[in-house]
Amino acid sequence: MNLLDTQIGLVEAGEGIAIIPSFGLAACRNRNVSMSELVEPIVTQEFYEISNRGARLPEEASEFSGFLKKYIARWAGEAGIL
Repeated sequence: MNLLDTQIGLVEAGEGIAIIPSFGLAACRNRNVSMSELVEPIVTQEFYEISNRGARLPEEASEFSGFLKKYIARWAGEAGIL
């Protein structure tokens, strides 16, 4: 299943289990499902920046992208992820 809501609905209907990214937890809050963090094995989430190949980012977007990358790296370092 590609759609997060479909996966959650199938789990709620008793049709199995799903492993979803952490951003999907909000969609589970008002559903009849239980959630638990995967800790063995530890799972990391990779992030990618995507942009249009044929277009340049506006200066503001480029600056924000740089800020976000630095922020995530600092957060990950402080959390012991990196």
